[in-house]
Amino acid sequence: MTKDAKTDKAEGFIDKVAGKAKEMMGKATDSSSTEAEGRAQQSKGHVESARGEAKESLKK
Repeated sequence: MTKDAKTDKAEGFIDKVAGKAKEMMGKATDSSSTEAEGRAQQSKGHVESARGEAKESLKK
């Protein structure tokens, strides 16, 4: 089942926020692996948001 544009954008936003929190936690605890996981999750969020934007622009 294909997700709609709003779902992709919402999931992207959630991943960006969660990833930023994880990155900050990694920095605060001096955990480079947690910091890297956070950056990766943020990247995933950017991709999901972009997918949602693309779906929206195709509908117009």
